[in-house]
Formats: sequence, C-alpha cells, structure tokens
Amino acid sequence: MSRAIKHLLIEGLIIMNMGVPTATTANEKDLKLTIVNPQNLYDPSPNGYSTAVITPRGARVAYISGQGGQDSTGALSPDFAVQVEQAYTNLRTVLDALGARPDQVAKLTVFVVDHDMSKLEVLTKNVKKMFGEALPAQTLIPVPKLAIDPMLFEVEAVVILE
Repeated sequence: MSRAIKHLLIEGLIIMNMGVPTATTANEKDLKLTIVNPQNLYDPSPNGYSTAVITPRGARVAYISGQGGQDSTGALSPDFAVQVEQAYTNLRTVLDALGARPDQVAKLTVFVVDHDMSKLEVLTKNVKKMFGEALPAQTLIPVPKLAIDPMLFEVEAVVILE
C-alpha cells in the first residue's frame, strides 16, 4: 500500500492516514472544528447538532462504526433511553481508545428504530451531555430495525485525530 494513503481496519473501525506525517503532533488549536450555523437557517443547536462542521486542513480522520446500546457483555436493555445512554458511553470508550475528545467529533449519524418525538428528547439530552457546546453535524435516520432485533439505537461518528 502506498505511503500517501493507508487504511487500518480494527474491529469495524477504519482509520485513514492521508499522507499526514505521524511524527509530528498537532496542537489543540490546530484540531479545532469550525461550527457553521447560518443565521438565515433554523438554529439546530437546541436539538443537539450543528448545520455543518469544517475539519482542519491536514487532520487525520477516523470513521467509527455504529455503536449500539450493548453493555460489555453484549446485553441490550429493552429500554430505549438506556440503550442510547449506553451507546454514547460506548462511543466515548472508542474515542478514548483513539486518544480523541468529544470536541474532535465532526459528524454523527444516528439510527433510531420506530422514531418519534419522545425519542428525540432522549437523543438531544445525551448528545448535549457528551458534546456540550461543540455539537457535531448530525443526521438522524429512522429505521424499521437494526442488525440485532432488540437493538433500538445506533450511533456512528467521524472524528478528526491528532
């Protein structure tokens, strides 16, 4: 594989290195995401996301596979809110393993079985708890079912790395 583009697949996690020297470390200022919420559009921040996020030039990117609400034994609660909280805990575990912080997450895609407005409130609470003011761009996709029948929620992420 060429040195310009390297892919590393680890248990569903793809890390891409686009020719960025790995011997140097970017400082925290270099990793800052730029959040864009145009004033002439609806402000999505009360709902836990941003309209667009610009990643810094030259940042390495990790794509985190969908994290569901399974605990460390693989068990799933039948409760939607419990699954969502566990899925964000699992996402945080992956970020920690990558040496990344929540404010380095540029994009989330969430999948919700049988979505309704009561579930949106649960999602918004968990996103704001994890990300604070650094809300990533986000897309919610209602689905009839996920990979495992008792699974009610899944979140995947795009993260910039040092």
